[in-house]
Amino acid sequence: MYWTLELASKLEDAPWPATKDELIDYATRSGAPLEVIENLQEIEDEGETYENIEDIWPDYPSSNEDFFFDEEEY
Repeated sequence: MYWTLELASKLEDAPWPATKDELIDYATRSGAPLEVIENLQEIEDEGETYENIEDIWPDYPSSNEDFFFDEEEY
């Protein structure tokens, strides 16, 4: 399983909180790339509910971070 910023962004508008099956259903219905669905299927799941994308991919940049901008650079 691997996540990229582009793949994870396909789940930003998912109906959080959601279960693994709900996320797979959302990804399928929203036309997400096959890699997103495969990544979700690989999650070891015990029926838990995920509150946001950070629960699935802890390295996902939070909304208050600008992933591509370094303020100190300017």
